[in-house]
Order: sequence, then structure tokens, then C-alpha cells
Amino acid sequence: MTRTAEEARTWTVRELADELGVTTRTLRFYEAEGLLRPQRLGTARLYTARDRARLRLILRGRRFGMTLAECREIVDMYDGAATSERRQLEVLLARLGDVARDLRARQDDLRRTLAEVDDVAARCRDRLDELG
Repeated sequence: MTRTAEEARTWTVRELADELGVTTRTLRFYEAEGLLRPQRLGTARLYTARDRARLRLILRGRRFGMTLAECREIVDMYDGAATSERRQLEVLLARLGDVARDLRARQDDLRRTLAEVDDVAARCRDRLDELG
């Protein structure tokens, strides 16, 4: 099977970091954790389309509040087979449900706190008005 130009493309540490809005240190950290396995050309690291896709999944998972271990579980279970993709999607869907519940609970907490802040601010304004 012939690889497409996008599949054959590689990125340097700086190019990938800039494209995805992370530091080069972040890429090196994920590499040290075994989440990314860039090719080596002398001392240069070259990231493949697979590395880029894995990094995008990891970053999305982290943004959603997933631990590194959870991100690893999800990206490591994908090997290209339909059965592993199904399993990956089922695990991800379950975890996203947890994330959504947590975010909704935090959103409710923030609404309550904001209402309390607004109430205290209104009382402060009222008292300032009384004081003249």
C-alpha cells in the first residue's frame, strides 16, 4: 500500500510544538513517558503522522481532565484494527461521560459561587449607599 504525502510527512520538534501550541519540553516529556516514539535522524527527532495523531489525542484528553495513564490507555489500545478501534471508542465514550458529569458539577458549583459573589457585592453596594 502506498503512503499518502500526509502519511509520509514528518515534523521536527519545533514544527510539531508550534502547530499544536505546546512547548518542545512537553513533546520531550511525552516521549520520555513512552507516549510518543519519534524517529531519530542523528540527534534530530522526526515525528510522523501517527505521532501527531497520538499527541492530538493526548492533548485533547488532558484538556478534558484525563490523567496521563487514562490518555495512554486510550491511545495505546488503537492498533488500526476495527475491533481495537471499537474498544478504544467505548473506553473513550465512558471516560467522556465521567468528564461531562464532573464538568457539569463544577459548572453548578461555579453558578452557586457566582450567585453568592453577586449577593455579597450587592450588599456591599447597599451598605455603601447607606453610608453615603
